[in-house]
Amino acid sequence: MRVTGRLTFVLIAALASLGAMSQQRSEQPVSDNEIRIGNVMPYSGPLSEFGAIGQAEAAYFDMVNARGGINGRKIRFITRDDNSDPATALELTRNLVEKDDVHLMFGSFGTPGNIATRWYLNEKKIPQLFVASGDEELSQARAFPWTMGWQPSFRSEGRIYANYIQAYYPRKKIVVLWQNDQFGRALYKGIEEGLGDLNRLVLVDIAFDIADEHLEGHVSILKRAGADVFVFLGVPSTASKVIKLAASLKWHPVFIVNDASASIANAMAPAGLENSAGVISAAFLKDPSDPAWKNDPAMKDWFAFMDKYHHVESTNNSAALYGYAAAEALTQVLKQCGDDFSRENIMRQAASLKAYQPTVALPNIRMNTSPDSYLPIRQMRLVQFDGRSWQPFGEVIETAFTEGTAR
Repeated sequence: MRVTGRLTFVLIAALASLGAMSQQRSEQPVSDNEIRIGNVMPYSGPLSEFGAIGQAEAAYFDMVNARGGINGRKIRFITRDDNSDPATALELTRNLVEKDDVHLMFGSFGTPGNIATRWYLNEKKIPQLFVASGDEELSQARAFPWTMGWQPSFRSEGRIYANYIQAYYPRKKIVVLWQNDQFGRALYKGIEEGLGDLNRLVLVDIAFDIADEHLEGHVSILKRAGADVFVFLGVPSTASKVIKLAASLKWHPVFIVNDASASIANAMAPAGLENSAGVISAAFLKDPSDPAWKNDPAMKDWFAFMDKYHHVESTNNSAALYGYAAAEALTQVLKQCGDDFSRENIMRQAASLKAYQPTVALPNIRMNTSPDSYLPIRQMRLVQFDGRSWQPFGEVIETAFTEGTAR
């Protein structure tokens, strides 16, 4: 059974101050003493909670500049709001290339927008680096040699959850609530690939629109199906509502949520820590709201950075930490460029990372690239929320099975 839901969503106000800052920076004259980086983010619209990625990246480059820049050059980071619209993303990207003369595009958010701009950037031979999407289409080295992903692929992540279900709950019934877009479909595709013959155990899957307001009805349907395992694939704000709804219905299945939703501050705490206890996910970065990292040196640096360069209400935003880690990785690439900041050399250095570990990545999670391998991070760890902290279990997962075993 498959149900597709629709509902209205309240648009979050645009971050006007950031937009003003970006516009002011872009109007400065071009200089040979700077590295110009373009970026597109959903600072407004239904996915605006991920605008924190771009804000943190802007702050990170402010820190880099305060420390003298990179190899004698300062960073000019020009970030734009596309309102989660691919057509707008393409127009903004064209302007960043043709008017602002950026050296590269970096970290732009979302699958649709990055795919919309990919042909243009590859035709112009502009690096499209570390896109904020786990869609494997954005890591095709041979077909699109100027476009490179960053995070683990959504399909691989989905297969990890399928393998977990196979190992721990091989005969249990499953229901899935997934976000009806390329992001949600890729995650769910990975689960289907991983389950193989065990897809017969999926009793109901419901696709919901990002603006869906019928979540209570969806969760009620899933509960009545009588499943033992509930898989949620979506964004943190929706995950928190779904976890809370399940608890209000006195339904306590094995609860699995995708990595993007596995934030204590943005999902578990709003849902209620007691309601969230037991939730399973997979992760590759530390959660800044997890007390387990309170005394971790890298996280101390993170909080010091947030206090000095990124004054926000909360320092526990996982999306912001993602932006910090991606900006740190790009900084490493630019340092490797030496005095040659040609687009060709930037791409060459991005494709020659060897066991590089972002400081806020989980232990043993490393970045590796080559001219034939454009998916820098392939590793994840399974984690379970105990009501206070994420507890890792099992080994670092390098690969996940692509086909289930019939039982």
